[in-house]
Amino acid sequence: MEGGCRMIGALRGTVFQTTTNPIIVFAGDVGYAVHVPDRCMSSLSPQSTTFLYIHTHVRDDALELFGFLTPQELRMFTFLLSVSGIGPKTALNIVDRGVSAIEHAIQDADVSFFTTIPRLGKKNAQKIIIELKSKMGGMDLSLTDDTSGTSDLVDALVGMGYDKTNVYTVIKSLSDEDSSLELKLRHAIQLLGKK
Repeated sequence: MEGGCRMIGALRGTVFQTTTNPIIVFAGDVGYAVHVPDRCMSSLSPQSTTFLYIHTHVRDDALELFGFLTPQELRMFTFLLSVSGIGPKTALNIVDRGVSAIEHAIQDADVSFFTTIPRLGKKNAQKIIIELKSKMGGMDLSLTDDTSGTSDLVDALVGMGYDKTNVYTVIKSLSDEDSSLELKLRHAIQLLGKK
């Protein structure tokens, strides 16, 4: 699953099935199996239209989609995946607890918050706190004051597999004339392709 594999950064479609996780979302004539946090799953209903921010997880034997209702959830998910020993299913269970609660647990070094999550032991809980506290230092995950669409652009590009540091560098160099998110995304991908 290397080389020419195209990553999916977002998905808009009709919810087909929500009785099991992954849910099924139809976009056009294709039904995508998307793993979502439990509380996201409970907020969706069959035949409703949804928009999900997607992380495409590629392994040697599989390609899995993980979907989130907000860019903040996706960003936290990718932060958690960067911690060695934390797989996507565990990261998904953590995100289900809420981004704000996770941020506070990391800042407060609350190991017990993480050890209540299935298959997450004390050692990995400590690793999450240590590694993410330094990575998140000074970075506001919520980006509540972001009105320019920057957070959505970052999430889409990171979801496509681009390095977050390169993404931030490229976004800073984009022209103000790129008024729409679609244009910004297109130009950012062109610039990232040259790196």
